[in-house]
Amino acid sequence: MPRVFYEELIAKHLQILKSLQTERGLFLASKADVSTGYDKSWLRDNFYETLAFEVIGDWDTVERTYRSILAIFLKHEAKIDTAIKHKPTHSYEYIHARFHPDTFGEFWEEWGNKQNDAVGCILFRLGELEIRHKRAIIKTHEHERIINKLVKYLESIEYWHDPDSGMWEEDEELHASSVGACVAGLRSVMRLPWVEVPYQLVRRGQRSLNALLPRESEHKFVDLSLLSLIWPYAVVNEEQRDEILGNVEYHLKRDRGVIRYKGDHYYNKNPDGVSEEAEWTFGLAWLAIIYKELGNHNKAHELIEDLIGVDTPDGLPELYFSNSPKYNENTPLGWSESLFIVAMYQMERAHERVFQSGI
Repeated sequence: MPRVFYEELIAKHLQILKSLQTERGLFLASKADVSTGYDKSWLRDNFYETLAFEVIGDWDTVERTYRSILAIFLKHEAKIDTAIKHKPTHSYEYIHARFHPDTFGEFWEEWGNKQNDAVGCILFRLGELEIRHKRAIIKTHEHERIINKLVKYLESIEYWHDPDSGMWEEDEELHASSVGACVAGLRSVMRLPWVEVPYQLVRRGQRSLNALLPRESEHKFVDLSLLSLIWPYAVVNEEQRDEILGNVEYHLKRDRGVIRYKGDHYYNKNPDGVSEEAEWTFGLAWLAIIYKELGNHNKAHELIEDLIGVDTPDGLPELYFSNSPKYNENTPLGWSESLFIVAMYQMERAHERVFQSGI
């Protein structure tokens, strides 16, 4: 495909993704008028939604979002202090994963609020932005204080063996993807000279992660969320990486996306919920990004073509119903938009290098 084609796709989806950003800098999960509850701001979704702006070099957007995220933590600092003093015993005592995009307040209805990876992913990106990208996100003593408290929070909840609702906000188990996110986050911020991360805190998490892999949890042998351990976190070795990739592609990849795990009931087309799992579009982009990073350009290109095939005039849906061209209301899904842009940008850059080399 010509390079200009990728440029046009990137421009289209950047416009769609930007439409999800609110006045205070946070991104909604989907459109503001959806009836599914996706008119709110998740920490995890904002982490993934800003990756698109990183790759194109729009640092103003990235910095604006992360300063709002730091403001959220500062707003709820008293709750974090309480959790540090006394290990939480109820899910509502944990840092919540989603917030009101204007007031930064918590939503108190039950929604699998115990999601340790939401804290890990933010710590990971803050460290990456400061050290790797030289972005001055953390500007005040308040910022430094709250980041150190987030480290103490992960220590207090004993994240390495703390069951949580995981990336999909469902049953509480010990999830490899959550433990891995926390390991990545702690490793990232420990490079900052003013952050104190006990070595044992990281080591316990890595041991727990290695013991869990290649499983996601006791009840899930393979799960789409395991891809996060490869990219962006890079907390697995080569053998673990290859096993995760092989399992996800063999067991979960479908024509229009990647199912989250076997037996997923969310938007399951079969009334019995046993099969017909929904196909998530960002799974294709995620795999394409990983294969491009690994240098497998042919595989990445095949996945990109599949991804382009599931695009719609309104953007990338959250998911398609099993073996069906019908997709759900969460269209566009900001997370899908962002990974689509990252995958397309990688391919467009590859075409540019080929053009410049005269091949």
